[in-house]
Amino acid sequence: MNGGTAPYADLHETHSGVVLLLGDVAYKLKKPVTLPFLDYSTTAQRREACERELALNRRFSPDVYLGVGALTTPSGESEPTVMMRRMPADRRLSAILDHADTADSVREVARLVARFHSGAERSQATAAEGRRDEVLRRWEHNLDEAARLPGTPISSELIAAVRSGAERYLAGREVLFQQRIEEGRVLDGHGDLLADDIFCLPDGPRVLDCLEFDDRLRHLDQIDDVACLAMDLERLGHAELAGGLLRWYSEFSGDHAPASLIHHYIAYRAFMRAKVSAVRRQEPGPHPASGEEPVALARLARDHIDAAAVRLVLIGGSPGSGKSTLAGHLSHRLGLAVLDSDSMRKELVGLSARSPAAAGFEEGIYSPTSTARTYDELLRRARLLLERGESVLLDASWSSAHHRAQAARLVDAVSAELISLRCDLPAAVADVRIAARRVAGDAVSDADHSIAARMRSRQDVWPESVRLDTARDLAETVDEAVDAVLRGAAGTAGSSGRPISVAGRTFGPATRWA
Repeated sequence: MNGGTAPYADLHETHSGVVLLLGDVAYKLKKPVTLPFLDYSTTAQRREACERELALNRRFSPDVYLGVGALTTPSGESEPTVMMRRMPADRRLSAILDHADTADSVREVARLVARFHSGAERSQATAAEGRRDEVLRRWEHNLDEAARLPGTPISSELIAAVRSGAERYLAGREVLFQQRIEEGRVLDGHGDLLADDIFCLPDGPRVLDCLEFDDRLRHLDQIDDVACLAMDLERLGHAELAGGLLRWYSEFSGDHAPASLIHHYIAYRAFMRAKVSAVRRQEPGPHPASGEEPVALARLARDHIDAAAVRLVLIGGSPGSGKSTLAGHLSHRLGLAVLDSDSMRKELVGLSARSPAAAGFEEGIYSPTSTARTYDELLRRARLLLERGESVLLDASWSSAHHRAQAARLVDAVSAELISLRCDLPAAVADVRIAARRVAGDAVSDADHSIAARMRSRQDVWPESVRLDTARDLAETVDEAVDAVLRGAAGTAGSSGRPISVAGRTFGPATRWA
């Protein structure tokens, strides 16, 4: 496996270990050090760590981890070492990212990780680490450590932006995290999937170097595990491969996690690595981390935590304004769940969506009582989705300030972002559209032009909404609406690009390593 071109002997050193490469064998030794997160000060502790590393990593690559041996001095003293089959350096995933067949290799990595996760240990101990409050504790630990570092290149404003986004996301998602535990998604995983530690061989990938020094850090949501590698691929300038990894993992694992959770865990991994990079800059002697690296990683975390924002989008307007057409395009572009008042109103009285139920203004199923019930049910179902990390689009007229106030109270309760879009066009154009759909006979709405006129005359002002001119070209209106939703969710922190597709859905801004 030396490959002929690599040196027969080589040496690599980290803050806690040494890897000695000799021929086809790698000898991995622990340094006799005590660090805040590990203690290798005695030979017995180092031997125990080696045996633990062997057992844990054989779960992924049993033919690479040969056993625990020892280097012995003439006086009989021995130093425990993990003996490994030497991997060809030119087949590291990080070294082949520009190769034509790399996507196939990443797909096989996704398959291997999904297969491992399907049989990984699940217990009360692992489940406890997946609780929302425990995830928050880990976030706070990393954020606080980064903020305390003397001379850190990561600005306090950037740390504050990441902290605010993470806390807001977690505040409203306790139901989601509990659901993940109940579904068995929290397990004993790898804990540190990185492109440098994956080797793509002709007979399949080999995954090395799982996190062995702290079991609790390896007990995590399976999306957290795979998000670590997705973050690393994006960091290395290959966001498309990161998206592919996540899509394939979803396919192989059957885990269709909400896009917001994927973004959340990529952000978590990016900031954790930013902190580690900043810490290593403080260590004496030469170090590989420049001041730019921690900042770039922290910005990557900020972009993804912005994209993780759970959104409630209200799309309103009078009959014939095109809001339902626009809602369908927004759902497709941004992966939003759509609930519409016309279908909901009829469902609540036992009618199918396209069953006619025409009535006079504010009569029949369009009475104020029926309308209040419809909006209450829309918001109730929206809450169920928002709490589980799904962004929701509510298609209704939203002509009443009272109903909009109810929506505002909901987003406060579940720590979501509220984006309001108002479809607007001349009444004459709306009337033509209403007449055309009534002739076609396929409309869910029962409103005619006279009812539309009454509704326009009674609608409350909506100053906080983004006005969309729906009389113009549909594609332009859709682009403007997408931009309004993404800007509304990202706030002033800014996102860095167009949406990308992950796990079969389009979501959030695609970040590019700069």
